[in-house]
Amino acid sequence: MILAAGMGSRYGGIKQMDSFGPSGETIIDYSIFDAIRCGFDKIVFIIREDFADAFKKIFEKKLKGKIQTEYVLQEMDSFTDGFKPTAERTKPWGTAHAVLCARDAVHQPFAVINADDFYGKDAFEKAAAFLKKEVSPTVWSIIGYQLSKTLSENGTVSRGVCEADKNNNLISITERTKIYPEGNKIVYEENGVKTVLAPDTTVSMNFWCFHTDAFRVIEILFEKFLQENGNNPKAEFFIPIVGDAFIKEMNGTIKVIGTSAKWFGVTYKEDAPEVRASIQALIKNGVYPSTLWS
Repeated sequence: MILAAGMGSRYGGIKQMDSFGPSGETIIDYSIFDAIRCGFDKIVFIIREDFADAFKKIFEKKLKGKIQTEYVLQEMDSFTDGFKPTAERTKPWGTAHAVLCARDAVHQPFAVINADDFYGKDAFEKAAAFLKKEVSPTVWSIIGYQLSKTLSENGTVSRGVCEADKNNNLISITERTKIYPEGNKIVYEENGVKTVLAPDTTVSMNFWCFHTDAFRVIEILFEKFLQENGNNPKAEFFIPIVGDAFIKEMNGTIKVIGTSAKWFGVTYKEDAPEVRASIQALIKNGVYPSTLWS
């Protein structure tokens, strides 16, 4: 499941459709390529109606015959049971709501990723192994990245800082919204106070692995979210909200599966050249072909 309904406000465009590979590949193309070679057999895109036709035009032709695809629209009134938001509400309800919108398109254990993040083959291999052998209604997982491998040189980033127990089961995710390198350290700011984070701190890049029972859990929690936050025009129902409740209220377990992969992303327009150079280096080292879909 690829979350592609968001517009990159800081980036300045629909970055999900930009070309980063030498043959015009988008970042999504590399994720799909890795998913296919790691055993995934279907892609569900979560998109918005206003760019649905343009999005399909890009991906339908190149993926035909290679993997099953389906498109789901994230709409404001999906799964709201008639709830009417305030007039100030201008966008849907967040990433967990996006996952819920795909309920009727997904019938087996599944992974969820962002459209604008480059995750690396190792992450998909580990996700596939978990989904084939370990996932259950009470056991989900999250792919954890080393913080030092997820930063941008062009501004601050937001990351879900993960705390796990000795068995690598998630205890909590704390969203830190202003992380950046400062000299030889990595810091985050909150209320004007800087705090140092270790380079090997495990963070979430929104790569989750779920059993299909997750839809039932998300729907229950979304109803509660609307009751408590539905009249706040800026409130968002994020996947970590679901993960936290799954652990603390439903006795679930979320395994933190570490990856050695380096994340690439286009949070800012200025990130694009570095992402293109990083992909070119991987091609030179034989990780990817120069043309993915030849």
